[in-house]
Amino acid sequence: MPIKKYLANADNTIVNAFQDNLQTRGTGANTGMADILETFSVYGRQATGSQELSRILIKFPTDNISSDRTAGNIPSSGSVNFYLKLHDAATSKTVPRDLNIVVHAVSQSWQEGVGLDLENYKDVTKGNEGSNWMSASNTAFWTDTNGTLLAGGSYHTQSIPGNPEVHIFKQNFPHGQEDLEINITPLVEQWIAGTYSNYGVGIALSASQETFISGAFNSAVSRIPRLPDPADSGQSVIYNPSGSTKSYYTKRFFARGTQYFFKRPVIEARWDSVTRDDRGDFYYSSSVASGPDNLNTLYLYNYIRGRLTNIPSVGTTGSIMVSLYSGSADNSEPSGSNLILFNGATSVTGSFVSTGIYSCDIAITASDTPIKTLYDVWHSGSQDDEHANSLQFSTGSISPKTFNSAESVDNRNYFINITNLRNEYTKTENARFNLYIRNKNWSPTIYTKAKENSPHHPIMSASYRVFRTLDAFEAVPHNTGSDFATGLSYDVSGNYFNLDMKLLDPGYEYGFKFAFYNEELNSWLEQDKIFKFRVLNDEY
Repeated sequence: MPIKKYLANADNTIVNAFQDNLQTRGTGANTGMADILETFSVYGRQATGSQELSRILIKFPTDNISSDRTAGNIPSSGSVNFYLKLHDAATSKTVPRDLNIVVHAVSQSWQEGVGLDLENYKDVTKGNEGSNWMSASNTAFWTDTNGTLLAGGSYHTQSIPGNPEVHIFKQNFPHGQEDLEINITPLVEQWIAGTYSNYGVGIALSASQETFISGAFNSAVSRIPRLPDPADSGQSVIYNPSGSTKSYYTKRFFARGTQYFFKRPVIEARWDSVTRDDRGDFYYSSSVASGPDNLNTLYLYNYIRGRLTNIPSVGTTGSIMVSLYSGSADNSEPSGSNLILFNGATSVTGSFVSTGIYSCDIAITASDTPIKTLYDVWHSGSQDDEHANSLQFSTGSISPKTFNSAESVDNRNYFINITNLRNEYTKTENARFNLYIRNKNWSPTIYTKAKENSPHHPIMSASYRVFRTLDAFEAVPHNTGSDFATGLSYDVSGNYFNLDMKLLDPGYEYGFKFAFYNEELNSWLEQDKIFKFRVLNDEY
């Protein structure tokens, strides 16, 4: 389950823009129930040098993230990335190009409110619940840490020593219609750790693109001091002597109240959960391969009564050793002494991966007559312990291969099938999908077919994507970057992956497509086959 989404639980657009009379500002307006969020900067509409700004407030339930981490549903800090994702909302209004948007952590509690009016800003709070340009709630103004009144929100603008700009994130929008997707992992981790209280984030244009305003600087604090404004007899204008005299109007995103399932604002957790178990693709070391390619990764899965369970004497930090033995495939038992491994030792040290799972990297050179069956014995003790003198935990079997150089370019073409695909899945299900993959040009003789199962071919680097068949909308796109959140694992049975159906809008049919990485072409090649399934909308 390498992707999890956390939906926003509060959002609002706050403005100091003029209402339609161009005399009164909408600084008291609240749009907490609108299905759109927007940010803009308008220069000189009401009068020469006049300023009109819009900013976005949005909050997410990090308590849910913390509980998922405690339950082991997401990895520990350092092994997962968190992305803030907002989706562009098409508008008939002008969309500014080369837009720079900045995300700050909000430093003060605020209320969402129930306003809707994003055109004339007439849903004024007037003491009712909700935030606006001047107030964080119906009981508190926006203030800095010194209690100085602010306008436009209160934000963390100071970096943490040794971790610069931890609260400041930026994205450029070349065409203006892109989605917002920013890695905010440092901030989310500090929310989880309690270093800073989670009041959400503020989203606005950069200081250089918000409207230029000069004048007497009447506040001791940074980004958002205020000046008296004759249009509303208040202090709603942002002092910004480095700002722009060009308007950037308007960038819109879908809010949490949108009817579109996949367009809602989310924090998306992504991590690489791929397991690369070479038991079914184990190679003897060879001079034709480099060092890392000669290593094979093996896994031990300690199932007790159907549950993965840590080995008591090993736990999470204890020592577990792995040795290789020869033997006869007929009796499925190792024999003789530990074989000498590639590094001259007779055992390697394994390591804890997760509950009940251990792994090791191991290599061995073939003898003049390569052994057809190897046995990996997982045991306690030191590298010098013999098979009979240590506590044995598990014994597995391996059919090793040898590297062979080819006389022509490898032209790979695959047959793919999901062996356990069902027609329907429930919307709360977390399902595992097993792939059978073989070379499409495999052509056995009748004798071979009678003697053997068709050989499967695990793919070392494979990715899946999910799309809605109705309109080809990508519900889960390929994620093959550093997170590799859509990567496929593999073991002796072939490739496999998990999909949390909560990521999909129930009541629709979806399709899987797969991409395999071709190292010769240095690119991902998507396969033609589509596998379809439906997510049920049943309540019971």
